[in-house]
Amino acid sequence: MRFPRPRSLNGLILVGFGLVALPLLIAVIWALVNLDRVAEQSEQLVSTGVSAAENNRRINEQLISLERGARLYQVLKNDDSLQLLTQDLQQFDRLLQDMAPLAQEVNATQLATSISTEAHSIIDALSDTAADDAALLHAIARFEPLSQRIETLTSAMTAYVDTTLSTLQETARNAQRVSAWQVAALVPGTLVLVLIFTLLVARPIRQIDRAIGQLGESGFSRPIEIRGPTDLQRLGRQLEWLRLRLLELAQEKNKFLRHMSHELKTPLANIREGTELLLDGSVGELENPQREVTDILRMNGLKLQQLIENLLSFSAWQTKSEVLTLSDFELRKQVIYVAKTQRLALKAANIQLKLAVDDIIVNADQDKIRTVLDNLLSNAVKFTPRGGVITIRASRLPKSFVLEFGDTGPGIPDDESPRIFEAFFQGRREQGGQVGGTGIGLSVVLECIQAHDGSVELMNSDEFPGAHFRIHIPQKQDAGQQKLAANG
Repeated sequence: MRFPRPRSLNGLILVGFGLVALPLLIAVIWALVNLDRVAEQSEQLVSTGVSAAENNRRINEQLISLERGARLYQVLKNDDSLQLLTQDLQQFDRLLQDMAPLAQEVNATQLATSISTEAHSIIDALSDTAADDAALLHAIARFEPLSQRIETLTSAMTAYVDTTLSTLQETARNAQRVSAWQVAALVPGTLVLVLIFTLLVARPIRQIDRAIGQLGESGFSRPIEIRGPTDLQRLGRQLEWLRLRLLELAQEKNKFLRHMSHELKTPLANIREGTELLLDGSVGELENPQREVTDILRMNGLKLQQLIENLLSFSAWQTKSEVLTLSDFELRKQVIYVAKTQRLALKAANIQLKLAVDDIIVNADQDKIRTVLDNLLSNAVKFTPRGGVITIRASRLPKSFVLEFGDTGPGIPDDESPRIFEAFFQGRREQGGQVGGTGIGLSVVLECIQAHDGSVELMNSDEFPGAHFRIHIPQKQDAGQQKLAANG
């Protein structure tokens, strides 16, 4: 069963925000309600406590005043003292009436009534004209038990305030515990919801990122399919349309390169055949000046052939139609062979070629390695000035072999070095030679090396003032095992 979910990214974000915020909002509202209740109870308790303390103080003071008036009447026995005693009794009754609501809350209404009744009884006994001194003394002695009753009443009120305060504190602690449990439950729940919605949003975004990276790497063969919200799916369909368009353009470009290369190879083959016939003397012996011109034609014919082969190789690599044909061969022989094909260009520019190639057996595609050697050497010849030096080195490592090219040319500017392996990129510096390059020689080198799972990098070193390329190609066998296999 699939749960319904928003179809757009905005809707998904809003629903996710709502689901994350809703529990938090409920917890906040619950906390506010409890806080308001506790605050209201606290306010009532403070008011009750203050009122109880004030009433207790006043009732005790009034009892003292009433007892003082009674003793004064006992001595004077006149109407003025009796009137003052009656006024004190009335004030005492008003205080008891003020304490009546609180006394009712603490279930002390009967005690408050008995206090009032006793006070009236004492005053009635004192105001009796027939009472003798002994009766008056007995009436005044009754103030002590009355004071104890009032103390019992104030203790009950104080105990009520203390009990209410304890209850309020317990309520606050319970609210705090509940809030803590809510927070403890909300944190993992929120994290789970955030994780779920992050996955729902991040997965199509990762798919889009991979699709864009695939397009950036000229990977047009894999269809682009984005699953997720409708707006991201629509973006995925636009990327798929772009992929198909780029694939169509790439196929048209490769088709054009193949056709043009084949069209160029036919007249070039005739030119080279005619040049070889002239050099072989098939149409008669040539004078030295004529042979020199014919050598120049032959050399530039080879250059043109190499350029055309580069175009074909580049087109083949772009369509991924070529595969590696691995074999064991001597690297030094290949380097010497390529150097011989470039001897006329080296001689014409008076360039010295230094070879420091070890006698090693490598396992690779022989034709691709030869293409790499030829392209790097012809590239070095183009940019090395007359009288310069080109160095080729090769050595064996335990798990790979290293091939290095260095020259004394002007080098590669820093702002151009990141792009030198791009197809059809040509720097600003002027090239040498009679035939210009196409800008795909180094891109073909990179394709050939990457096909071997190797790497080629432009080095910054003081050893060579010009360009310095270093190539690493991994080998399945280590150096010792390969030597044993070669000797066997």
